Amino acid sequence: MDKRNTNIKIKNKRASFEYFLVETLTAGIVLTGTEIKSIRAGKASLADSYCSFKGNELFVIGMHIAEYAQGTYNNHDPKRDRKLLLNARELRKMKNKVKEKGFTIVPVTLFINENGLAKLDIALARGKHYYDKRETLKNKDTKRELERML
Repeated sequence: MDKRNTNIKIKNKRASFEYFLVETLTAGIVLTGTEIKSIRAGKASLADSYCSFKGNELFVIGMHIAEYAQGTYNNHDPKRDRKLLLNARELRKMKNKVKEKGFTIVPVTLFINENGLAKLDIALARGKHYYDKRETLKNKDTKRELERML
């Protein structure tokens, strides 16, 4: 049994700073061949990306996957919208929550699972105010200071 490289984990660090993450789900992504090769090389970014509904389907918008170095004319568009794979019940639940004021869906982590498939952790999130962000920074600093003392 070959051991696949499953230590690829690309995080959206701004998501937890900008939003309160209420509920998380793991979704599959529809990718082309050069996109998955580029992700396995660690050449992807979740910065400035978000999820949006088009009809009854959920898409991740703004996720950057760099062009594959050995991909010739078959290369992909780095910023194209990518469809997320969730079952109908999960999609319906997320769509109803997003209709409420203040909620959005943000990608949190992009990873390769043990079967070699790319998965995206998405979260139902509510935006933070400026004072909430200051509180988060303060808590992070105090936690860091406590760890230094131990």
